[in-house]
This record gives sequence, C-alpha cells and structure tokens, in this order.
Amino acid sequence: MKKFFKIEKAYAFEWNDLRAIIQVLNVILIMKYGLSIAWFGLAIAVFGLIKDFVTTRHINDIVMHSSGAVLNIYFLTLLT
Repeated sequence: MKKFFKIEKAYAFEWNDLRAIIQVLNVILIMKYGLSIAWFGLAIAVFGLIKDFVTTRHINDIVMHSSGAVLNIYFLTLLT
C-alpha cells in the first residue's frame, strides 16, 4: 500500500486531513438530522474560503471550498 500511494515518510498531520473529516461529518449529520445541518457545512466552507484567500491562495483549495459552499447553499434552498 505504501508503494502504491508513494508514502516515503511517517504520517504528518495536515489541515486537509481535518477538512476531510469535517466534510464527512457534515454529510453524515445531513443524512441523519436533515438539511438544516447544511448551515454547519456552509460555515465551514466560508471559513475555509477566507483562510484560502488570506493564506495559501491555492486554486484547488478555493475550488473545493467554493463547491462545498454552493452544495450547502443548494441544500438550504431545498429546506425552504
């Protein structure tokens, strides 16, 4: 497995690991408790966008957070 994923050193925590966990948690909460939890996902996406524009400015991070924001806004429109 290490060879397939080209893992050459010990695991090091990255912020994207936390983002992935929060995104999975958001999906689970929406499935379990309904679309109103999309406010949580929208807040996370907006804070992520702010962080992306202030610090890293990587296109892939901005696209990821923008798509998360759009998806959660869509869920909120379904709620009404």
